[in-house]
Amino acid sequence: MGFLQINNLGKVHYHEYGIGIKPMLAFHGYGMTGKQFNVLSQSILTKYHVYGFDHFFHGKSELDGWTEKQIVAGMPKNMVRAYLDEWFNVYGRQRISLMAYSIGSNIALILLEEYPDLIDEIILMAPDGLAAFKGFSFLQHHTIGRFLFKVVVKTNWVVPAILKTLKRFKLIDDSLYTIAYNEIDTAKKREDVFYTLNLIRYLQPDMKNVAQLINQYHIKCLLIFGRDDLLFPKKPVMAFIDLLDEPEVHEVPMGHWLVTAALDTYLVNLPYDTSAQN
Repeated sequence: MGFLQINNLGKVHYHEYGIGIKPMLAFHGYGMTGKQFNVLSQSILTKYHVYGFDHFFHGKSELDGWTEKQIVAGMPKNMVRAYLDEWFNVYGRQRISLMAYSIGSNIALILLEEYPDLIDEIILMAPDGLAAFKGFSFLQHHTIGRFLFKVVVKTNWVVPAILKTLKRFKLIDDSLYTIAYNEIDTAKKREDVFYTLNLIRYLQPDMKNVAQLINQYHIKCLLIFGRDDLLFPKKPVMAFIDLLDEPEVHEVPMGHWLVTAALDTYLVNLPYDTSAQN
């Protein structure tokens, strides 16, 4: 493990694991850390040496001197480039691959926009960023949504009540309810949700540009969706998938919680060859 010190941003912590030799930068989902992908021990980790980054307000990554006003204003998209710039400073400029789950996909896709000529492949699981998610957009960008978001995270009962209502009307399933509830059951956790979603609200890749770059540079693209995922399902992403020349797309019999031993087994049996280079 190690740290990247990024000017005007902070200290970004990363974990190293995997017995492969090809470098892969990985970005986890909400509530996890950069170690999230270590469960993929029989598939991804046999081919890659993974550098799994902790998001801010997760693990050991820390913003440097940012005020609440700055956090709520959001991290500029151009700062994401510094992740790879600083990694290159440590490990040398070289070809890499990218992997991400859920909200981590936005960072991976922005890095692909910045360095398409150095990306061999990208693996995205239950990805955010490929299609607009109206719930997050309302909380992150709409004036009323942002106000309500700030108010409800200051209370002990409002968010749990909302989650129970969503579950009752089958707008979220049991697994999403459990994941969400475990991330809002204390005041500190609710504050971290608020800060995280505000910090990343401008980290939105240009998907037409991403698709064009994937095709232009022949970047291998593996997309994995949960068949029962109510948060980031496959259907809204079809418009993006149709722009790609040769995507590898899979829909597995799981919900949003994809990065598991069951997915590891699934990936081992894929005909998809993750060992090939461009």
